Amino acid sequence: MDEPKGTEREARHTGSTAPPAFTAAVEALRTARLRPQIEVEAVPPPKRLAPYAHALEAAVVDGDDDLADGRLVLLHDPDGHDAWRGTFRLVTLVRAELEPEMAADPLLPDVCWSWLTGALQARGLTYGEPSGTVTRASSHYFGGLSERPSASQIEIRASWTPREGLGGVPDTATHLASWCDLLAQVAGLPPAAPGDASIVTLPQRRGPQSR
Repeated sequence: MDEPKGTEREARHTGSTAPPAFTAAVEALRTARLRPQIEVEAVPPPKRLAPYAHALEAAVVDGDDDLADGRLVLLHDPDGHDAWRGTFRLVTLVRAELEPEMAADPLLPDVCWSWLTGALQARGLTYGEPSGTVTRASSHYFGGLSERPSASQIEIRASWTPREGLGGVPDTATHLASWCDLLAQVAGLPPAAPGDASIVTLPQRRGPQSR
């Protein structure tokens, strides 16, 4: 499939005449109901992954600590994409610090991937072409940094094709809520009860914070 290149692609990405399906999908993100511990803000999207893109960053916050953070990017190519098998694609990065006991678990990568797929299935979402990686990393400090304790981190990179509904628009609000469920689980928060009154709607804007 030929893709627009150079200034043509840039114009499609930044122009104000986005397709109605993409505009509706972005607007639906603002209706998602999220846990108050998860702070979300829109950020500049990547410009070369698709003709149209919208990006969000989120963090699971406990006081002054970020327990987990990540980015979710909504991509749209009105002409469709062979690898996606659709016109929309969701791409994510999720990161969190780990307790040493959890980091040593050989099944951790499989568990983290199951958290992603389970979060989507728990909300009744259908999707296709999932792919991704789970990376576990450890940091050990020496010399002038030797007083710092060793640290371990998990990183989940994934993408999937949301099934399109009426008007070719996927249920992006529920996909966002599922992604935030994944963030909360990686951060170690207990599951939210159905109908939890503390869940709030977007947008949540993070003010200046010292972390």
